[in-house]
Amino acid sequence: MKKIYFIIFSISLICNCFAQKNDQILLEINSIENSLIKNIRIKGDSIKKFNILERMDFYKVPGVSIAVVENGKIKWAKGYGYANTETRTKVDANTLFQAGSISKPLAALSALKLFENNSLELNKDVNYYLKNWQIPENKFTKTEKVTLEKLLTHTAGMTVHGFPGYQQTDEFPEIIDVLNGNGNTGKIVVDTIPGSIWRYSGGGYTVMEKVVEDVSGLSLDDYMSKNILLPIGMKNSTYQQPIAKEFQNNISAAYDGNGKLIKGLWNNYPEQAAAGLWTTPSDLAMYCIEIQDIIQGKKDGILTKETVDKMLTKHKNDWGLGPSLQNDKDSLIFGHGGKNAGFTNDMKAYAYQGNAVIVMTNADNGSKLISEIENTISKYYNWSISQPKTIEVIELSNTELKQYIGKYELKEQNLILEVKFKENQLFLTNTPIGDLNLSPMTNSKFIDLESGTIIEFLVDEKVSGFMINNSLKLVKIE
Repeated sequence: MKKIYFIIFSISLICNCFAQKNDQILLEINSIENSLIKNIRIKGDSIKKFNILERMDFYKVPGVSIAVVENGKIKWAKGYGYANTETRTKVDANTLFQAGSISKPLAALSALKLFENNSLELNKDVNYYLKNWQIPENKFTKTEKVTLEKLLTHTAGMTVHGFPGYQQTDEFPEIIDVLNGNGNTGKIVVDTIPGSIWRYSGGGYTVMEKVVEDVSGLSLDDYMSKNILLPIGMKNSTYQQPIAKEFQNNISAAYDGNGKLIKGLWNNYPEQAAAGLWTTPSDLAMYCIEIQDIIQGKKDGILTKETVDKMLTKHKNDWGLGPSLQNDKDSLIFGHGGKNAGFTNDMKAYAYQGNAVIVMTNADNGSKLISEIENTISKYYNWSISQPKTIEVIELSNTELKQYIGKYELKEQNLILEVKFKENQLFLTNTPIGDLNLSPMTNSKFIDLESGTIIEFLVDEKVSGFMINNSLKLVKIE
């Protein structure tokens, strides 16, 4: 009888501990989702906090999914809002989103796996492996060849930055069509000496995809599923394009910057390695944990520690063999952002500390919201993954402000924006992201505190125009 009482007591104690742990996690989630911090704050101002649903509504983001990893385990994952606003289907932790360019570091594992199997060399001319398509030789490839290492680190000199995708009614091209420029992007070629510069290239990853398929004899989605995704527990992930119906039971639609549903629910991407992954934050967390575990000495990982060390070694522009890299040594962070039509995502993971955050959204306006979520999670757990920017603003007289009133033209885009003055404040109107409230940082430089957009007026005796984020120039026309 005593033994039975002891067993009952032990079970009760274990259940109580689990309940207390779950209660603590719920408290953490509640605190985070009610404490979002803006990306920009004015020095000296108190920090205002927001509820996540408020900020989703503000940015016109219908759905968000988050996963947090702490000490090498998924601590919590949760979905917010709607996967489809028309059917009122809600986002949960298992809702699939398009990963965008987060597809790249995971697809890179396929090449690294073949490297470990002695099927590929990282520094050999990839034309050696390509069968029914070759990188065209030209003056740039005479002395330096395109290698897998260069492709994975965006230093191969390949063209085509990214891919817009194809609507459901569009003809869906084969990978060779994409490589030859017979899709909706240009021909993928080398237009600078391989290894000479860093330049982001989705085209380069499409070449890598072709190498993996030619060497393995499998399509990329089949190779990734059998050798990478399923072995590390990513059961809700696929590179299939278009996505198979078996994955469409819990899948998110895509939304533009105004929160409007994209035609056909989402675009399709034949460029699987560059942009084709459908996944969840929890599955991406499994990838992060796998890499972290291997670094900590896991012997039966998807790759060896030696290969992962190569993967996380910085090349030009702090890029590894797949992921982007921040910081060094114990503070090293690996990750990647992701942007497809109607999807915006981010993944950041500490290599040596066992922590990570993954945020996926189903809208073009997701980036600012993602930063606010990362800021808040980073602050709550005392990480340094993301922090808001603190700025100083100054006061200008109404006379100084009014000199900037007028209409300004961006000729390349046939766009006219207008600067207006109202209630002692400048506003930039008619922008693609709505009206901007301009706060002065200097006599000629202003910032919109919500979007972080910086407007710098060009003044030479009189106002002639302004620059947006130091890249786009508009000319004053009246």
